[in-house]
Amino acid sequence: MRLLLLEDDELLGSGLRDFLRAEGHEVTWITRIGDLLPRHHEEFEALLVDWQLPDGSGLDWLRSLRQRGVSTPALMLTARDLLADRLQGLDGGADDYLVKPFAPEELAARLRAVSRRHMGASSSQRRHGEVWLDLAAKRVTRAGAHVELTAREWAVLEALAQRAGRLYPKRELELQVLGDDAEVQSNALEVHVSSLRRKLGRELIETVRGLGYRLGAEAR
Repeated sequence: MRLLLLEDDELLGSGLRDFLRAEGHEVTWITRIGDLLPRHHEEFEALLVDWQLPDGSGLDWLRSLRQRGVSTPALMLTARDLLADRLQGLDGGADDYLVKPFAPEELAARLRAVSRRHMGASSSQRRHGEVWLDLAAKRVTRAGAHVELTAREWAVLEALAQRAGRLYPKRELELQVLGDDAEVQSNALEVHVSSLRRKLGRELIETVRGLGYRLGAEAR
């Protein structure tokens, strides 16, 4: 896995980096929040985050990612061992919480467990530029802000997301979304697509003239 290790303790950081690399992971070790690039999180499959850092709170940084719709698995590494701390860390966006000192082998095992859980959940999540879809939760955000959709708008978006990057024939999409109303509401699909473009950006849904619609390929 490609891992980001955010840890300011030199001895612990270097030890974890070397151990995890020996386990076959790619590890980028950073000691300060200020050294992170704006979209650095997108390079990694999991985040290992110390709570107390020289220039800020690792938990606050993680919380800001969650507020923007970033779902990359994260483990909080900290000496704070009170129940209230654990609850704050987990509620703040951590997928797991490990109290220092800990054995590197336990970290590796917890990392594998978090990864397994995330692989199951991530199948329902899609990212298209600044738009995030959670098909299981029926939730969509744009640039981190929740976007309210009507039931029909969501049905159109969900159908297109299931075939992201591939053409969805117009007639087939009408029947999928409108059902028996497809014959009556001749321009209803166009209205829903237009509304989605207004709310989520015109570039999200492509019209293939005379054939149908296509949602942009999922961002990686």
